[in-house]
Amino acid sequence: MTDPSAYTPPAIWTWQKENGGQFANINRPVAGPTHDKTLPVGKHPLQLYSLATPNGVKVTVMLEELLALGHAGAEYDAWLIPIKEGAQFGSGFVDVNPNSKIPALMDRSGPEPIRVFESGAILLYLAEKFGALLPTTMPQRAECLSWLFWQMGSAPFLGGGFGHFYAYAPIKIEYAIDRYAMEVKRQLDVLNRRLAESPYLAGEDYTIADIAVWPWYGALVKGQIYGAGEFLQVQDYTHVVAWADKIAQRPAARRGRMVNRNWGDPSSQLPERHDAGDFDKVPAR
Repeated sequence: MTDPSAYTPPAIWTWQKENGGQFANINRPVAGPTHDKTLPVGKHPLQLYSLATPNGVKVTVMLEELLALGHAGAEYDAWLIPIKEGAQFGSGFVDVNPNSKIPALMDRSGPEPIRVFESGAILLYLAEKFGALLPTTMPQRAECLSWLFWQMGSAPFLGGGFGHFYAYAPIKIEYAIDRYAMEVKRQLDVLNRRLAESPYLAGEDYTIADIAVWPWYGALVKGQIYGAGEFLQVQDYTHVVAWADKIAQRPAARRGRMVNRNWGDPSSQLPERHDAGDFDKVPAR
């Protein structure tokens, strides 16, 4: 193991802009906008500003599922926010999400626009707005919300913890990778045990809990993020794999995963979505 005495924290931490790493150019210890930039507004009541990271995919899957259920009011414009270029620090985006993270939603369907930020909050807002994909009776509702908030609390260990140190950090730190790999495997075991006894996280029905967890842990066990499938032996979590495959077969989930994606196979990309017909313009695989 790397000698832990190699680094001693200073008495006062200071920001070193040259700290390296894949996202060093956009990481900073202060909030607020860096530049003036008005956000575009499309023709639909719901305006989404996002990118197809796991947190962004949650919301586009949710919107596509709502449309598939016949909720015409869930039509939306999805605008691409290229976070590596710092677009999330534009003044317009910060007005929608003061935390400068994607996704961010503006609901213009009422007399006053409503901003909603944080992916879990957006899922809950949309579920309550349209009365869908969230149980209305106990104990199913409590179970659904418990798993939704489990995901919101757990994913930082997967993304900002394991994902950062395993895939993005400029140097490999054995202690950090071991620490977060252990926690991610524990989380996968939590999911695997739940899905061994229930077809979906909240019970018999597919809900916002599954929509929240699938883009993170479903992608992980299918080898779609961090390239760590063999390292974590994700195939051992058989119930999570089966659940991930089941959701991936849903047409709305497939569509949602494409929206605001501008990398990978061209057949998987729909950088912006302004109409359901936009999917017809994506080249076939």
